[in-house]
Amino acid sequence: MLIDGKAIAQTIYADIAARVAVLPFTPVFCDVLIGNDPASIQYVNMKAKRAEQLGFKFLRSDFPSFVPEADVLTRISEICHMPEVAGLIVQLPAPVGFNQSALVNAISPDIDVDCLTNVNSSLFYAGGLSFVPPTPAAVLAVLDSLTLPPEKLARCVVVGQGDLVGRPVSFLLRARDLEVEIITRETEHPERIARQADVLITAVGRPGLVTAEWVKPGAVLIDAGTAESGGSVVGDVDRASVGDIPAYFSPTPGGVGPVTIAKLFWNVLRVAERKAGISSK
Repeated sequence: MLIDGKAIAQTIYADIAARVAVLPFTPVFCDVLIGNDPASIQYVNMKAKRAEQLGFKFLRSDFPSFVPEADVLTRISEICHMPEVAGLIVQLPAPVGFNQSALVNAISPDIDVDCLTNVNSSLFYAGGLSFVPPTPAAVLAVLDSLTLPPEKLARCVVVGQGDLVGRPVSFLLRARDLEVEIITRETEHPERIARQADVLITAVGRPGLVTAEWVKPGAVLIDAGTAESGGSVVGDVDRASVGDIPAYFSPTPGGVGPVTIAKLFWNVLRVAERKAGISSK
């Protein structure tokens, strides 16, 4: 069965919109964009539309790729001091020549809804962060949507240990006391390990990596990898090869991606509720 990420996202959006509507102020979500990368522009435009649909105000700060980095840092500081801002992100990747770490870490951790600052990353792994990075949160939301019995979650395998998906997903699964095995590029015979998984999560960005021999019949397969191939976004899973081997399959595109955006706005809501003195659930 294909898992419909858009349907999961819509459920999250309905909850967000209802809660934004009763806030005593209109929260502002900000996106800083440097350069004119078409994919980044499209992504920002999509977030702007969604923010307004949910009842947030969207603030966009655009800079040409030749802007001095100091100017961007100054703008980030200004936004951080706006009292009604409930979320700020820098659209990545930034153009060549910019220090991405410096840009991200200029964001106040209180409104770092992507959870990319060093402060929030450390808090997350210490169990002290009040919200979860959007993509790992989306992977768990996709898994939770299946309401599987414990025996169907007995063995989880995560392919990749990148800072954005693989590593935090592994941490979240272990925090639930689930057995987690990791596959990296150094792993020998990865397909043998993967084929033992009740839940196989891949987040590498290598099109066609996961084929039929990687997948246990009846398993849950969640593709969180993203790459460009032939002008389209694709995942790690060779869908033609895998076929109907898994019982549940979350594909790229259409699976984790839509839920990631919903979880980003969920974090914006959490910040806004905290600013309003409302206890979030």
